[in-house]
Amino acid sequence: MSDTLGVRQAGARRSREAVLTAAAAAFVEQGVQAPVRDIAGRAGVGVGTVYRHFPTRADLVSAVYRHQVDDCTALAVQLRQQPIPAVDALDRWVAAFVDFLVTKHGLSVALGSEDPSLANLHALILDELVPACATLLTASQEAGETDQQITAYTLLRAIGNLCILGPDYDRNDARQMVARLLAGCRTRGSTISGPDAARSAQRPRSARQSAV
Repeated sequence: MSDTLGVRQAGARRSREAVLTAAAAAFVEQGVQAPVRDIAGRAGVGVGTVYRHFPTRADLVSAVYRHQVDDCTALAVQLRQQPIPAVDALDRWVAAFVDFLVTKHGLSVALGSEDPSLANLHALILDELVPACATLLTASQEAGETDQQITAYTLLRAIGNLCILGPDYDRNDARQMVARLLAGCRTRGSTISGPDAARSAQRPRSARQSAV
């Protein structure tokens, strides 16, 4: 009896991992609203199996991105412990957050959506990433390097909006616009330093960007 139960549990774990892997690939290609039937087909399971593991789309989306959200949260702690200016720590964390958004097709749209089916995803961001960002933002504000009126929530919403990609707006465009946003958040006299400054100076500009 116990052997049979163990086999069933192992099978359930395998099917859950297969669904997560398939969903991650589908989200990159089609966005987080990818049809469940497509995800099930990729995973080699029935639609009912997907819903048995993840009753709502938000459950599935949150599970797919849970590891990366945890990484972003841990990075905030690591950056606070490094002997670098608080504003540089904030910039580096935001860069990692932007990379997370722009490599996950449709995630930025989902973060800004009021769709109740994505409630768990919103809760994950509010519970994990907003506090992580707030620790770095507050430190930068206390150091007099960032505008005191900015909140972590509004900053992340603004970054999310800037990371919505389109036919004439790619990952590099998003990264550049977020860099401009952060520059606008700085107090007077606070300048970009360290590796972020080097990257900004070395980044090539396209013909379209030069015309703007």
